[in-house]
Amino acid sequence: MTPENVTGPVAHHAETPVWWPGWGGLRWVDGHAGDLLTLRDDGVTRQHIDDEYLAFARPRTTGGFVAVGARTLYLADEPEGDTRAVATLLDDPAVRMNDGCCDPRGRLLTGSMAYDSTPDAGVLLRLDADLSVTTVLPKTTMSNGIAYAPDGGRVYHVDTGAQRINVFDFVDGEFGERRMLARIPENEGSPDGLTVAADGTVWVAIWGGSAVHGYAPDGSLIERIELPVPQVSACTFGGHDLGTLFITTSAQDMPDDHGTEAGSVFAVTPGVRGIPVLPFAG
Repeated sequence: MTPENVTGPVAHHAETPVWWPGWGGLRWVDGHAGDLLTLRDDGVTRQHIDDEYLAFARPRTTGGFVAVGARTLYLADEPEGDTRAVATLLDDPAVRMNDGCCDPRGRLLTGSMAYDSTPDAGVLLRLDADLSVTTVLPKTTMSNGIAYAPDGGRVYHVDTGAQRINVFDFVDGEFGERRMLARIPENEGSPDGLTVAADGTVWVAIWGGSAVHGYAPDGSLIERIELPVPQVSACTFGGHDLGTLFITTSAQDMPDDHGTEAGSVFAVTPGVRGIPVLPFAG
């Protein structure tokens, strides 16, 4: 299974891809540039949103999209619309927002991390449609990929600093007890962004490991997709049948002469299909 480079190295730190037909297909961020990128038939377009960092974006149920910057929440009313800042999520300049998603109730989940990866400096927040904020996980080191099982009964979450992929039961809209789905040995890289397929398998980008791992719901490793770059940041299913796994990669902290395809988006067909992205109700 050999991934195809579908964009070339158009970003420095490509992250958090998401597929939504309402905005034409695939979007992802160039994190430190603060830009939202969209793949179109004639190439890649950019929209600048945050001057410090852009963590991720998701569609809104009413149209448009929500985007999470370094410490600011942005809303746009149209798929290509201008964004406006609507809430401040953090007030510590040493900490920024990171990956996130929406839950089956349309609430936004967004995690954070310290720039220097200070242990327990991050949190996982939940924003309701009225933008009220609840702390779901109070102490994380590097809150990263998060996604729900197809039936909505489980939620998977990566704490990159702890080398863990965790799983929680999701009951009556709340997280249950944390359990470990899998742990990545440090010599194999670190878990980063993730996505869940319609068959319940969990697909995790391995930063520093040149790979995406596929896990069964019991945590057993069932697939390893190798990439030609070391820093694999996130993945999502897309395409007309949600059968293509799109994978973002990063050149963050690599020398200018690294000579790789880092910063590209790759695509592969792993033989399973994804589930539609959950939009934000706000």
